[in-house]
Amino acid sequence: MNHDTKLPRGTREVVSTHSVFGAPCWVSLTSRDLETTQDFYTAVLGWRWRTGRLGDRFRIALADGHPVAGIAAVASMWQMAVAWTPYFAVRSADEAVSRVQERGGTSAVGPISFPPGRAALLADRDGATFGIWEGELVSDWETWRRSSPAFIRLHTRDAFDAAIFYGEVLDWASQRPGCCEVHYEGGEVVLRSGGDVVARIVSGALGAAPDPTIRPHWQVHFAVHDVPACARTAEQNGGSVLSKSDDEAVLRDPDGAQFTVTSRRER
Repeated sequence: MNHDTKLPRGTREVVSTHSVFGAPCWVSLTSRDLETTQDFYTAVLGWRWRTGRLGDRFRIALADGHPVAGIAAVASMWQMAVAWTPYFAVRSADEAVSRVQERGGTSAVGPISFPPGRAALLADRDGATFGIWEGELVSDWETWRRSSPAFIRLHTRDAFDAAIFYGEVLDWASQRPGCCEVHYEGGEVVLRSGGDVVARIVSGALGAAPDPTIRPHWQVHFAVHDVPACARTAEQNGGSVLSKSDDEAVLRDPDGAQFTVTSRRER
């Protein structure tokens, strides 16, 4: 979902999902308490904030002055799970939703209008939640993609089967100008957009696992310079550490949303 409808001074041509499609184009967090959420991510990731046109419940997170992610404090109001969700650019939200349903996935919300575009919240046939966005991309999107502040990885039952599902829904490897490239490297499916690695898909998740971290899900990673410091700060600010190494840590914010911080050199 594109929470950012303000174009900063000096912004170049606005990029649309009609010219760049199939790629991850945004990550968004649904939370319960906006102030607590902002304080936590400011402390852990050093983000700053600005508002858009969608109202007081929405914020844009900035890193080094560039948009990184969106926060929507609507989990309680809309009875949605507190979670980080990746959004993919599509030419047509209606067509993408139909494709998901035809292939055994489900539609939870939408498509609904969020000017300047339309969004839907979906799940693939293994239950992993993701979103789609049709319309203008976040301002300065090319900088967002190239700086790679956010990266996503799908933990799923079968990476090859998942790649087929998403490829058919999102027109991956369709030979259309602007589509994403799909490669199989080291047992993973690797997705590239404009030559940049933008997502990975790995096998091994268990659909019926009681632990939600083991079930199929999209994991959002944020690139940081000091993983151990982020983990310590998360605990000091009401979050928790689910796993940790020198190069990567899986964290949970005070609301329960799970995300990963990854060393910039390891992504």
